[in-house]
Amino acid sequence: MLALELIVNDIPSLKTSDPGLFALSLMDEYRVGHLPIVNNKDFLGLISEDDILALDAPEESIGAHKLSLVKPFVYEQQHIYEAIRLTAELKLTMVPVLKQDGVYSGQILLADLAQAFSNLASLHEPGGILILELNHNDFSMSEVAQIIESNDARILSSYLGIHPDSTKIDLTLKINRTDLSRVIQTFDRYDYTIKASYSENRFSDDWNDRYDEFINYLNM
Repeated sequence: MLALELIVNDIPSLKTSDPGLFALSLMDEYRVGHLPIVNNKDFLGLISEDDILALDAPEESIGAHKLSLVKPFVYEQQHIYEAIRLTAELKLTMVPVLKQDGVYSGQILLADLAQAFSNLASLHEPGGILILELNHNDFSMSEVAQIIESNDARILSSYLGIHPDSTKIDLTLKINRTDLSRVIQTFDRYDYTIKASYSENRFSDDWNDRYDEFINYLNM
């Protein structure tokens, strides 16, 4: 999924001539903690609620103050994983999106990113979760897939977790089976280390409730 597919333009951008208090009112109205500053379609940076509250005279124009603005953005044709990385690293509530020529195109909201990630990871699809601990040098996704498919199952989504200062990695798999016993037995026969497994029947309702609560929190 590309950033272009998640762009929204419902939230107005700021100009350097806008007062800080006006920016705060927009943040409150649209329930965001950041707003892009754009002059003549040129993206100048993101200003946060904390930046404005720190101003000596927030009633004056933003451009009248000396600010050190962060300038995170993604291009329209970049994958949304880059936008997710920026929100996590910089604790953003939105990510600006630029066209390839640098012209400001719009923004992606954190709640929309969370929903898109849920869809990509098949979080709402029925199935079970299996976590394998592997040696990085021995890891073969094709072999893992073959073991799962030999049990008439398939991988819905997967991701790797790296252990700092270690050759170990965690492979988390979402599999389209609620009963993972046969899959686990096969991995045991191949001497795989299984760190954890979660049955859909036991955890799906709780996970969905927690996910819905998280989305509702982002929209508050």
